[in-house]
Amino acid sequence: MSTLTEKAAVASGYRAGRTLPLRVELVRQLKRRRTLVMGGILAVLPFVLLIAFAIGGDPGERNGQVTLLDTATASGANFAAVNLFVSAGFLLVIPVALFCGDTVASEASWSSLRYLLAAPVPRARLLWSKLVVALGLSLAAMILLPLVALAVGTAAYGWGPLQIPTGGALDTATATQRLVVVVAYVFLSQLVTAGLAFWLSTKTDAPLGAVGGAVGLTIVGNVLDAVTALGHWRDFLPAHWQFAWADAVQPNLEWSGMIQGTAVSITYALVLFALAFRGFARKDVVS
Repeated sequence: MSTLTEKAAVASGYRAGRTLPLRVELVRQLKRRRTLVMGGILAVLPFVLLIAFAIGGDPGERNGQVTLLDTATASGANFAAVNLFVSAGFLLVIPVALFCGDTVASEASWSSLRYLLAAPVPRARLLWSKLVVALGLSLAAMILLPLVALAVGTAAYGWGPLQIPTGGALDTATATQRLVVVVAYVFLSQLVTAGLAFWLSTKTDAPLGAVGGAVGLTIVGNVLDAVTALGHWRDFLPAHWQFAWADAVQPNLEWSGMIQGTAVSITYALVLFALAFRGFARKDVVS
């Protein structure tokens, strides 16, 4: 009798896997103001740095010790690399925390989460759709910044090889490949922040709490990494490997640091994503 009742309760043609399609969720998120604002901020940053270099003069003239920042005006590729350098530590954390931390909590704050689940959208399907779209938008944000920077830098400083601070240069084809490696690594290293934000988003009805909590914990990780007394324990902190991508802008590409950083980041992220799915499956959704 119960089996007949369950079958009657399911509408004809209903397929759980077809509920809340990724395309629908993507369009919903793209139309949100915070997505447009974040995209605008990332697109404007290269112009801000361009103006700063125009006002301040050639950065390489300021001291005898040459760093990646000092080569910013050497070519469009250098300018793109510098934009990633100045933003990877904190600025790129914001869109990841925003897109992943706001996605579920915002539905709860609007009191629309329970209606989505009553559609009926299975809980795992809802989380999966939102997570994939959030990670996709995060990756798009990290691609947008260097693309705009490369275009702006090329227009301002010309298309040329990537000048390496320690000496030498990478031809344009190799430089492009290395920048792709850098963007990929930066995205993978931010999966910890994504996991934190997404897990917190399933635990609270306050989007700012999830976003702020993820950013705050990321900052705590950076502070702990600065404590040299921790010694080798810092190797287990994702923040310890956040600039390992610098090995990609060397004459000989070195993978060891990026491999370790990726392994640490993915391990933490998988645990946090699993906690999010497990906790949400048992959560009493009332909003």
